[in-house]
Amino acid sequence: MFANVYKGFGEGRFSRDSRYIAQKAEQYAKKNGFSKTYWAAELEFFVFDKIQSNSQSAKNSKSKSSQIISKEAPWVSQNTENVINLKRGYYRDSPSDTLTNFRDEACDILKEFGTKPIAHHHEVATAGQCEIVLSYQGLLKMADSFVTGVKTIREVASRRGVVASFNPKPMPNDNGSAVHINQSLWKIKNKKDYNVFYDPSDKYAELSQIAHYYIGGLLDHAKALCAITNPTTQSYKRLVPGFEAPTNIAWGKMNRSVSVRIPAHHKKRPENKRIEYRPPDPTSNIYLVETALLLAGLDGIKKKIQPTDPVDVDTYKLSEREMKRLSIKKLPTSLKEAKSAFNSDNEFLKPVIGDDFLEMYIANLI
Repeated sequence: MFANVYKGFGEGRFSRDSRYIAQKAEQYAKKNGFSKTYWAAELEFFVFDKIQSNSQSAKNSKSKSSQIISKEAPWVSQNTENVINLKRGYYRDSPSDTLTNFRDEACDILKEFGTKPIAHHHEVATAGQCEIVLSYQGLLKMADSFVTGVKTIREVASRRGVVASFNPKPMPNDNGSAVHINQSLWKIKNKKDYNVFYDPSDKYAELSQIAHYYIGGLLDHAKALCAITNPTTQSYKRLVPGFEAPTNIAWGKMNRSVSVRIPAHHKKRPENKRIEYRPPDPTSNIYLVETALLLAGLDGIKKKIQPTDPVDVDTYKLSEREMKRLSIKKLPTSLKEAKSAFNSDNEFLKPVIGDDFLEMYIANLI
């Protein structure tokens, strides 16, 4: 059930309701001349057979550790047909991918709720990493669909006697789980909606100048955004080099090592032109994530922030000298660093998010 939260006694909406903030964000986009904003999410998660707790001493809780049990994992399985080695799980099929039926069931339930899953598959990591791709919708509808997706996955896991995990980095030596957010802005021309991010004359990625400014805003506020897109200490165990999680503030076409990736599978398809923001993870609040990304992008458009040149190489392999030459900065490496960035850079959020919420949010980032 989704609801609007009110203070009561005729005092209006509750300012700290993140869903209300998302509703205001949609209205703010319209005030800035955009008839629609479209959003799509790639929801990554793990499905473990179980998590086994090991304790060296029942009296000392600090000595407790946990072991992930998965029939796919090389450290557990005796069935070589099912084993998926580290970082070798992408788009595997059966018998290695043991979770096709799980994802089918989750997607069928989501369709009953009116949510639009358009694809699902095994992700890169071993031990049951999955992805369900939710089709593009408006900002609020996408966030509602995402929350429904998380709830559904957990319910299906419970029904099947397994464990659904949205931990951003459950295994230190394999890929973690992200929430890649695709976004685009639209206007009306001749009574028809058109994608303002699309420009067929742009030879690099068919991106308009507005799209470049939007990217500029995302990159300019990337460090502060981490306080919303990556709000837990566990988030920063995922944001490390070599695991397809961005650590560098840069953008590029089809580049999975940068913060902003421009999908370019097809040319001359304006309806598909979009920007993919890669840092977020499943511990974040999707309503706040979409709102913050929109506000950062609109700030870039308002201030005409030109992004740095696109990068088409693996940024993990760049030397410090090359990073400096390309003007590539790094994302925060800890929640403490992200909180510090957020404290000094949150004015771009204030057209929609009030001081009351921001003060509460900063105080609760621990």
